[in-house]
Amino acid sequence: MLGLLRGAGLAGERETPPAAALAGGVSSEIWRVELAGGPICVKRALPRLKVAQVWEAPVERNRYEHEWMRVAAAAAPGAAPRVLAEGDGLFAMEFLDLPLWKDELRQGRADPAFAAAVGRTLAAIHRGTAGKPDIARRFATDAIFHAIRLEPYLGATAARHSDLSVKIMKLLDRTAKTRACLVHGDVSPKNILIGPRGPVFLDAECAWYGDPAFDLAFCLNHLLLKCLWVPGARQGFLDCYDNLAVSYLENSFSKEIEARVAALLPILLLARVDGKSPVEYLDAKGQEHVRRTARPLILFPEERLSSIRDAWQRSLT
Repeated sequence: MLGLLRGAGLAGERETPPAAALAGGVSSEIWRVELAGGPICVKRALPRLKVAQVWEAPVERNRYEHEWMRVAAAAAPGAAPRVLAEGDGLFAMEFLDLPLWKDELRQGRADPAFAAAVGRTLAAIHRGTAGKPDIARRFATDAIFHAIRLEPYLGATAARHSDLSVKIMKLLDRTAKTRACLVHGDVSPKNILIGPRGPVFLDAECAWYGDPAFDLAFCLNHLLLKCLWVPGARQGFLDCYDNLAVSYLENSFSKEIEARVAALLPILLLARVDGKSPVEYLDAKGQEHVRRTARPLILFPEERLSSIRDAWQRSLT
């Protein structure tokens, strides 16, 4: 780490800045480094993720993460931290002392206007990278995306639900073969900072030139699950879901994306209880609630995101 910082001119030759490990996340080591000019973050990808099941992923995803940040910031200025240096399996970026969206949701503070901003910004990144062969070549990360997203979420869930396996694997195959724009792959409230000018996206380790439906479905999924986490804020979370979905779709480059998102969303719901990365805040009752609601939506798919939202709301009553 010190060699990277000195080589990039971020730390002086005689400077040995203190570094403290930051909590959170299962796929990387992250440190806050106190430089003379102020704090920065340094990140390194782990070959094996810190979860109960065996989950390994190529460490070269570290490089694609910082490349995603640069490309995303060009498409939507301010949407990602500035990358300061990279090399030796590490990269350094600016440290942003901003509220985390997940922490706000945990406190029941649901802001539909911010959710709409997330949708607009995500659509801008997708729109700004759509149909760009040069970006597609830079992010031909199919193997990484399969290892860190498609297999542990869709593949592992299909293995747990044999009666749904054919449908889930068909969606996995379609998603894997769709190459439309630059995808973040982990658009979750835990990876979104609330900036003064809008959302700032973190942790793009899954960066891939592929199907934008995955990003939108992944984020909407979290807003539905939060209804079980903080029951008192359910209506606010559903309003966030509506605003994010509508804002994204109004600004999307693709008019056919909604049906693909609607097909993926219930699978991702089920994956967060029966895949390799279950959410940490659901007890056995909450997990069963997800199974009971998601399974029929997989068996009998909806084409509108509002229909999935309505089905989820009915399940809460």
